[in-house]
Amino acid sequence: MSVAERRALIGADAGSPSVRRQCELLGLAVSTYYHRPRPVAEGDLLLMRLLDEQFTATPFYGVERMAWQLCQAGHAVGTRRVRRLLRLMGLMAVYPKPRLSVPGTVANTWPYLLGSLRPAQPDVAWATDITYIRLQRGFCYLCAIMDWYSRAVLAWRLSTSLEGSFCLDTLRDALAAHGRVPYCVNSDQGSQFTSPKYTGLLLQHGIKPSWDGKGRFLDNIFVERLWRTVKYECVFLHEWTSPRDAEHGLREYFHFYNQLRPHFSLDKMPPAAVYFRTPNNPGPEGNRGPAPILLRPESGG
Repeated sequence: MSVAERRALIGADAGSPSVRRQCELLGLAVSTYYHRPRPVAEGDLLLMRLLDEQFTATPFYGVERMAWQLCQAGHAVGTRRVRRLLRLMGLMAVYPKPRLSVPGTVANTWPYLLGSLRPAQPDVAWATDITYIRLQRGFCYLCAIMDWYSRAVLAWRLSTSLEGSFCLDTLRDALAAHGRVPYCVNSDQGSQFTSPKYTGLLLQHGIKPSWDGKGRFLDNIFVERLWRTVKYECVFLHEWTSPRDAEHGLREYFHFYNQLRPHFSLDKMPPAAVYFRTPNNPGPEGNRGPAPILLRPESGG
């Protein structure tokens, strides 16, 4: 249950328990209940739009280059402000960083399982990630789950915050909608995907978590290409005024992407045609064998 849903359950009626007690029962901090986010300044929203476009074109640009690019475009902005906005957007440059520390322990870290392997059929490997979606006067976040073999988008959700519950809900949607359990689900090492709740849900279904290496852009390359496609073919062409408008627009686009848009690495077939073309696609037990096999490197999408 998301923070917004838990907050909505709290009542201040005369016969209700105190707000503090209700927060305790719902596992919600009192400060979180009373917190109301301040609106983002118009100047910051403009810079965030520009940063989003620049990041989509050059995801390897760090804070220094992003600030330089904005200055070249006539916006006097420093690196501290750019760094703050990029963090708010959930964006990080995709180049290898120095290995200054090893996160977690052996008990709660997971290796990257895909490597040079490619699934030989759908529902062997899924991949997931989060991206920033701009609105006219605000922003939200998109989480999607993609089948690695067919490139089909199996489930997606929007959220106005980066809390991990909407990623959990997206995973539940994918499992419920398709009735199939993949061999593994790959993600980056963001807090939404490394939380015990998320990895616990995977393990509960017998799914192996797979994590990108730190700063390894190519480890989740197909989802990164999906974001680029969604931004250029949908998001940047519209001026959505609210998350509801964005949800409606993205629903139409993902239908087009899955059902109609030809994918050149799939012999110009749309992803859904590849995902559903195997009539005897094996169930969970069939997917847990040595399904991933080494294939020739795939071309782009």
